[in-house]
Amino acid sequence: MIFICSSQGLILLDSMHLNKKLLYLLIGKILLLSITALSCNQKAEVPYVEPYNAIGDDEDEEEEEEEEEEETTARTFKILALGDSYTIGQSVCTSCRFPEQLKDSLINNFNDQDTFSLEIIAQTGWTTTNLKSAIASTNLPSDFDLVTLLIGVNNQYQNKPFSLYETEFIELVDTAIALVGGESSRLIVVSIPDYAYTPFGQNTNPETISAALETYNNYAQDYCTANGLSYVYITDITQEGLNNPDLVATDNLHPSTLAYTKFVKRILPFAIEKIE
Repeated sequence: MIFICSSQGLILLDSMHLNKKLLYLLIGKILLLSITALSCNQKAEVPYVEPYNAIGDDEDEEEEEEEEEEETTARTFKILALGDSYTIGQSVCTSCRFPEQLKDSLINNFNDQDTFSLEIIAQTGWTTTNLKSAIASTNLPSDFDLVTLLIGVNNQYQNKPFSLYETEFIELVDTAIALVGGESSRLIVVSIPDYAYTPFGQNTNPETISAALETYNNYAQDYCTANGLSYVYITDITQEGLNNPDLVATDNLHPSTLAYTKFVKRILPFAIEKIE
């Protein structure tokens, strides 16, 4: 008799009834079962994984927060409008004149945190000489972010020598540039409206008016082009005044709120580009 020890207990074999081949096969099977049982009782190795490093992500988050803070930092923009009745908005409400509409449009195109202030140096009837004197008597700072200049119609209306406009227009341009810290790119010159296309103008030799104002506007435009200054032409809008009476104010002479809105649509892209 043969006793074999395995994980399943003692197994009794009768060597008399088994040949050697069968005996060897049986012993091999028992050994294999024993090895398998032992391997099942061993714990599997767990692969090592490095702890998650959140430092890099924290730095990225901090950078993003800093960028957001920079983007939302409140800014203050100062606008200066120089001119005459077309700038002060004769016969329209205070918020209807083009400098006010321009300011409101800029507010709508910038961040809520940004603020805009507007100062207007203008009065009905002013010539280039009057505007020069008014600026000289006003203690204006030189830190404006944007300045507009619309002047000349009263030089024509009051029959001032054209040579006076040629001289004083350039002087006013230089003064306006000085008020934006010497940065000529922050100046916008606006063309003179054509009041010949109003009920008032129709009673006072409209052809002569239009021809004279064209001379004024051509001079201003040529000067701006030669010196790399921004010039916005709005005269054609006012020349629709007879076809569209809504473009004329109730005084039958000056532009209406609607006309000023059309002015601003042309001025606004220049203004945004200059102060961004």
